[in-house]
Amino acid sequence: MMAPLRIALVVDPITALIGGGRHPLELSAALAARGHEVRVFGLPPDWLSAPAAPLQEHVERRLGPSVMSFEPEGIVAYDARSPAAWIGARVARRRDVPLVLVEADGWTERSPLQRTLWSIGERLWGGFVRRAAEAVMALDPQSRSSSLARGFEPERIDVVPPGVDLERFRPGLASEELGRRHIGGRILSCRLPRDAGEQHELLIEAFARTVGQRSDWSLVLIGDGQAAPRFRVCADRRGVGSRVHFLEYDLDALPGLLANSTLHAAPQDARHVTTDLARALACGVPVVAVDSPRVREWIRHDEHGLIARSGDAESLTLCLREAAMSPERRKRWGSAGRRLAEERFGWDAVAARFEDKLGRDRQPAPDESDRLSLRASTS
Repeated sequence: MMAPLRIALVVDPITALIGGGRHPLELSAALAARGHEVRVFGLPPDWLSAPAAPLQEHVERRLGPSVMSFEPEGIVAYDARSPAAWIGARVARRRDVPLVLVEADGWTERSPLQRTLWSIGERLWGGFVRRAAEAVMALDPQSRSSSLARGFEPERIDVVPPGVDLERFRPGLASEELGRRHIGGRILSCRLPRDAGEQHELLIEAFARTVGQRSDWSLVLIGDGQAAPRFRVCADRRGVGSRVHFLEYDLDALPGLLANSTLHAAPQDARHVTTDLARALACGVPVVAVDSPRVREWIRHDEHGLIARSGDAESLTLCLREAAMSPERRKRWGSAGRRLAEERFGWDAVAARFEDKLGRDRQPAPDESDRLSLRASTS
């Protein structure tokens, strides 16, 4: 492990960050666990909610001079077009330290006002930030594409997953929520976002044509209650209403729900897909996913589950039927998924990728045998 660094994570208070501000908090905790001194600058108070309370020790809400006075040896800035990235770039230039940018495709889906602010930022300091950046950590393939379109060189862009807590999301957890709802047997779980549409209807259709005909399988849709009525009608129309359950998205209950799933479905390409898949795989749950750049970046067909053709109801049905009829393969896929989560998705692995970019020209910290040898040579 390299010698400890002082690392500043710079967040713009008016930029809506991925995960409601949890990414810089989780990353700061993971970097601190690897021995670094870390501070998060600029995080608004309302993002320090109860689930984030254990991570607040690294937070400094002020920006500007506070970053420089911290004397960082490496800087991580969120969103290259934000004023925070400009501050990070200025400090990085003055101190001659690496600047690493974090980009997420979800930031392009914000309000007209936010897009206007980004347009201003691109015109005023976009070029300066690009020149100052050591690397861009794109949280999905779409972020890599948008970074390329804005002028970042391909060799400076890495695709890095958002990160998952491997202790919180793991196999073998119990679920009080499933017990309260009397949902047992085999479970096909799926995220149901507010903008769910045709792809989720195709999943219900595939479920109805396969395991939905059996009494020992349930489809559990986890998400926004506003989307539920439409899909209740869809399930009833296909004759599986009693086998389809709608649960509100609750981050505290989610690990248990996933760990008790037999399969996890990802029928829609959306910005939350990488995180959803990472959490399911961390729980040792194989996946049935619809093909997309996000899925192809991490999932291998017949290694972590099965991948269906996008928009193809028959392909999705065949994948679901094949996965349901293959218990030995599901066991193999689940074990491979957990290994992938440990190697790529866990916060320690993600922090190591950032550490590598931030630690340019830094020597590894000497281990105990090196220190003893040094003492002997100088005595």
